[in-house]
Amino acid sequence: MITATATESAAVKTLYTQWQETRFYGDDQIYYTASFERDGNRFRVAFAQQREMGMTAAAVLTMKLIQLFRPRYLVMPGIAAGISTQKTDEQFYGDVVVADVVWNYAAGKFVSTDCADIQFGGIGFIPRPTVIRMDPKIRACVEKAVNSSENQCHVRIGPMACGSTVVANREILDKQIHSQFPHTIGLDMESYAVIYAAENAVQPRPYALVIKGVSDYADGEKSDDYQKFAAYTSAEFAKLLYEKYLPLN
Repeated sequence: MITATATESAAVKTLYTQWQETRFYGDDQIYYTASFERDGNRFRVAFAQQREMGMTAAAVLTMKLIQLFRPRYLVMPGIAAGISTQKTDEQFYGDVVVADVVWNYAAGKFVSTDCADIQFGGIGFIPRPTVIRMDPKIRACVEKAVNSSENQCHVRIGPMACGSTVVANREILDKQIHSQFPHTIGLDMESYAVIYAAENAVQPRPYALVIKGVSDYADGEKSDDYQKFAAYTSAEFAKLLYEKYLPLN
């Protein structure tokens, strides 16, 4: 697992009581490992926190985790903004968003307003979004976990938008995100880099999943009040998924 903030790491640490600090020669990064049992077999789980937020740090640490641990699955739990526009799909703090599509909404070109439909004051933007989709076999496992009696979280599966800046403005959501992918339900700053790094790692490549808890709505009322709760729910659903539903053999 990979986390971007100390709050997210604290939530992951609640999943097991015996995390072991792990270091590698020539690498200043601190990793943590624990183990769990499933069907009579013991498996190892590891996690590390990025040095800073954003896609660059996420891509670097993802590649290091893959190289050092050769995981079967790479999961990014944590917090995200809930940005659903569907009236029938109201989002609440702590709801879990599992990304079946991760896309980079910030990819594009800034131009004059004469050349673009998306405009911010005197600036135009031509989007060139890049998209990565979840493997259908993994989605089936996620759906099974969502619908299980063991699941205590309210989970939605849908597109996650990713960009390199914090968003607290509905105009950005309407013009730059929902105009391109109307059904996007989550927004964060690292997910695309994690998925991209996993997709382009050397073989054997892990399956990568983004599982985030809703901590705000990317508007003018954005605050940190629900981050701990959202980080906790995402970590709990991630644990349920890989301990009970993702194939490990």
